[in-house]
Amino acid sequence: MISLHRAGDRHPGGDPAAGIETRHAFSFGSHYDPDNLRFGALIACNEERLAPGAGFDEHPHSHTEIITWVVEGELTHRDSTGHATAVRPGDLQHLSAAAGVRHVERNDGETPLTFLQMWLTPLTPGGEPSYGVVRGPGPGAGVADVEPGPGAGSGTGVDTDGGAGHGAGAASVSYAVPAAGAVLHVHRPGAGERVALPDAPFVYVHLVRGRLALPSPPTGPAGLTAGPSGEEIGPGDAVRIAGEKGLELAAATAGEVLVWEMAG
Repeated sequence: MISLHRAGDRHPGGDPAAGIETRHAFSFGSHYDPDNLRFGALIACNEERLAPGAGFDEHPHSHTEIITWVVEGELTHRDSTGHATAVRPGDLQHLSAAAGVRHVERNDGETPLTFLQMWLTPLTPGGEPSYGVVRGPGPGAGVADVEPGPGAGSGTGVDTDGGAGHGAGAASVSYAVPAAGAVLHVHRPGAGERVALPDAPFVYVHLVRGRLALPSPPTGPAGLTAGPSGEEIGPGDAVRIAGEKGLELAAATAGEVLVWEMAG
């Protein structure tokens, strides 16, 4: 199964009057869709846009693995475990809420902030909260030099790949979230390059920048539920893949794509 979900189909949320605009990929808050509660371990994929000075005041989380990818601007994070961090473009932030944590997220900068926040359910609830940041070189560059940030939670890991298996010159980084049985792969292919997708029970693709062609199996029909094989996707579009193997993404232009590999 391969299904296409366009950026324009996301459910709008947030508080525009307060400078907060959100687009939800799944049921979230007051928006309830019983047919769109989760995909694999992923229960939220929110595109957040915060105007300068806007943000989310202190609020609680529990039993959730929260991964944040900053697209532009700078995110200020503070939490009840004592962490205070500025997260910038290309940085990956991981907050493991475990039995309970409170945090604040704000745009304390002078320019708009855009980030993608993804929530996953842990395999086992409870435990102690943890926090970590993987520092990246920013958009438009390779990510082969990414290193774990201070305070990275135990059991997480970063692997880098300067291009092998993903097209000449492509850069990628993989970040494991073992608490949820998932791995996030970040790829920045150049125009004409291809990205091999993992053979996993659940694969979730979110395009941040550029344009990519939808994947097709090596042989036989693609089984798409929306759109023909090879149709292009743009920024904010997502693809959900279940039970398929041997798939690749073809980059029509240079881009940045997040790929979740999740167990059954």
